[in-house]
Amino acid sequence: NVGSAGWLIAVWLITGVMTLIAALSYGELSAMFPRAGGQYVYLKEAYNPLIGFLYGWSFFAVIQTGTIAAVGVAFSKFLAYLVPELGNNYFLFDAGIVKVYSGQLVAIVIIVLLTYVNSRGIKEGKFIQTIFTSAKLLALLGLIVFGFVLVKDSFWAENWKTGFTAMQDFGVKDAVGTLQPSTWIGISGSALIGAIAAAMVGSIFSSDAWNNVTFIAGEVKNPKKNIGLSLFLGTLIVTIIYVSANLMYVSVMP
Repeated sequence: NVGSAGWLIAVWLITGVMTLIAALSYGELSAMFPRAGGQYVYLKEAYNPLIGFLYGWSFFAVIQTGTIAAVGVAFSKFLAYLVPELGNNYFLFDAGIVKVYSGQLVAIVIIVLLTYVNSRGIKEGKFIQTIFTSAKLLALLGLIVFGFVLVKDSFWAENWKTGFTAMQDFGVKDAVGTLQPSTWIGISGSALIGAIAAAMVGSIFSSDAWNNVTFIAGEVKNPKKNIGLSLFLGTLIVTIIYVSANLMYVSVMP
């Protein structure tokens, strides 16, 4: 979307700064209201119980439900690389109003399983979180380190030629209507702002859900200190990892 290595990294940095500011704000709120419920509690206290009520139901019906569904589908999609029969493209049967694929069932099963584990209590949920978070961190750190150290052909200099000059490819359609790249020209002003906004759709989604930490404020030891600290350190670590991963991409991808 932004057409340059400089703005690619800038997008992730902007997202990281936004997330850190929001996390620190929530840290203050969690210290003021160290109760279970997170945003529900803050909206109820800041405005009135009706606003908290409406948010709680929209969160349950759409916001968190949609996010959980998206992650469940993504899980089945990537699992299909290892076991193709469990993917979203493996047709099982036609249920009339909907066609059922094995990937859908995998997503449902994993959601039900994790819901059951979390319903057992904080300790069980903590065990699952620790395993999956550690696996993701180690995988990303491995990609970052090996991407820089073991890269066969580095494209770092080539990708940084444009620096912070955002570029847009104005292609032309061939005889069959396929868009072919032709001329790259620099963009600025409102076009650049639009490109940054479009690019941040992905980076903000990737950085979302940090606020979920506040839901269990009522069950955490010394929440006035620990919730704010975990929000700050968690979002900071994620920002550093995302920026580092994208720097690695700039190095290894032509």
